[in-house]
Amino acid sequence: MTPITLRKRRLELVICLVFLFGLTACSAGSFSDSSGFKKPTSPYAPGINQRKDAQDGIEVAHRLMQAGEYELAIRAFNRAALATSLDAEILSGLGSANLGLGRLGQAEDLLRSAVEIDDTRPEVWNNLGVVLMERGKLAEAKLTFRKAYALDNGESDAIRDNLRLALAKSEKSVTVQDKEESYKLVRRGSGDFLIRPAS
Repeated sequence: MTPITLRKRRLELVICLVFLFGLTACSAGSFSDSSGFKKPTSPYAPGINQRKDAQDGIEVAHRLMQAGEYELAIRAFNRAALATSLDAEILSGLGSANLGLGRLGQAEDLLRSAVEIDDTRPEVWNNLGVVLMERGKLAEAKLTFRKAYALDNGESDAIRDNLRLALAKSEKSVTVQDKEESYKLVRRGSGDFLIRPAS
């Protein structure tokens, strides 16, 4: 047997022993330290609790949106959709997250789908208006903001501000400076998301 073959066999033996030792450690059961804390027996992360309320997932996604974690928010909205269904709130959230990432085409498609499912939600119309402004579709954006404002009965400051900005921009008002103003995305309940207009 040549020295190279011998070295190769020794290496294979060492790999097999390490693998077997790992399997033995994994199946040895749970261990407790002196404080009584029970360590998990599996080296893998716990599975998804399918019984957990999907509304919790939607709330997590909204919090991620507020933190500016748009990719993570998309994952959370997708998980919530799998647990329930693809409703207007989830579509709106996905659209808003895509807008935050600058994916304007995807954002517009998702938000249009959301208003097709439920055209009574002012926050969805508002967010669609923001996307339309970002894409330079000014005339449609104004109509969309007006719809949102009417459905909201003028109660949301964010929707009112967005409508004001759209109207001022269409009149080419010198008092509105894009670099200083921001369009606001609105979610159901309290809180809104801030999205800077495209330069």
